Amino acid sequence: MTHALSDANWHKSSYSNGSGDNCVEHAQLSTGAHAVRDTKDRELGAFIVGPTAWQAFVDNAKLAPAV
Repeated sequence: MTHALSDANWHKSSYSNGSGDNCVEHAQLSTGAHAVRDTKDRELGAFIVGPTAWQAFVDNAKLAPAV
């Protein structure tokens, strides 16, 4: 499945710090899939999952203790 990442509307994580370290970006694609990429190295591409997997990730992340 081909995803148009160049047209994606990326959003930096609110948990990313301002120093440029540990930054990730998320985009919901027009296909309904979700993409995550490293802000520092965008040329590496993105990790792409379907909406069910994304929702499971979000639900589990909410349960994780803060670090």
